[in-house]
This record gives sequence, C-alpha cells and structure tokens, in this order.
Amino acid sequence: MGQGFEDVFAQYGALLGRVANSYEANEAMQQELLQEIAIAVWQGLSRFKGDSSVKTYILKIAHNRAVSHVAKQVKRVDTHPYDDQDKGAEAYVSQQCSPEISTSHHQSLGQLLNAVRGLPVQPRQVLTLSLEGLSYDEIGDVCGLTKNHVGVILKRAKQRILQEVSNV
Repeated sequence: MGQGFEDVFAQYGALLGRVANSYEANEAMQQELLQEIAIAVWQGLSRFKGDSSVKTYILKIAHNRAVSHVAKQVKRVDTHPYDDQDKGAEAYVSQQCSPEISTSHHQSLGQLLNAVRGLPVQPRQVLTLSLEGLSYDEIGDVCGLTKNHVGVILKRAKQRILQEVSNV
C-alpha cells in the first residue's frame, strides 16, 4: 500500500467527518465516532490489498464502524435527549450570509440531517455514499449490494427524505 495513515486521513478526514455527522447528531458523539473510525482505518490500512480504491476501502471501514456505533447506542438506555441536535448543520452554513438567510439555511440543513439520520441504516449508508459522489458500483462494493439494489434503495431513501422534509 502506497499511502500511510497520515496521508489517507489528510486526504479523506473531512469525508470521514461527514460520515460521522450523518450517523450521529450529538457533536461530542460525532467526535467519538470519528475517533473510532480513525482507529479502525489506521488498523485496516495494513490489510488493504488494492482491490478497490483507498476511498472505497476506508468508506467501507467507516460505515461498518458507524453501524456498530449506532447499534451500540440503540442498546444503551439513554433518557436524556441531546441538547445540540442541529449543530452538525452549522458546519455547512456559510458565514458570509445575512442572519436571516443563515438561519433559514441552518434550519433547512438541520431538517435534512435529521431526516437522513432518521433513515434505517442501509438506506442511510447508500444515501450518504451517493452524496459523497460514489458510483452505484462503488456503493454496492462498500455495502455488499448489487448495482440495481443500490438504485432501488437510493430512490426510496430520496422519496422518504423528500416526504419527511416537505411535511415539516
């Protein structure tokens, strides 16, 4: 393998952060998940055989770690709702906008992120990878699905997101 962990994380760290953001609403838990992903990527790079791109390989690791994280959180009994549900959206809102536009963008992105986080794990994975620009074949490789199944899942996920956002 030609790339070390530092190079991979420098190139794909933001992408891995967006993966964590799509799975976890709480900012502190996002950071914890990102750390778990970084450790898993660091451990997994030694097993990289070059059968796919580095990007696809680390996304597979990241999504597997995120699924494990979500499963762990579901098992955990937590009676305290998160206080900072929409802080992930702040990262996407430009500081150059007027306060009214910035607030509107923040609310819209918050609704969209909550809708994505509300999807079951598999559609969330497929949608997130699609938003990152992966092809249906690459998404299928990461998720263990056929190209056609990726298309069906993506279409249904988009319909559900549109329905949920338009109902707000």
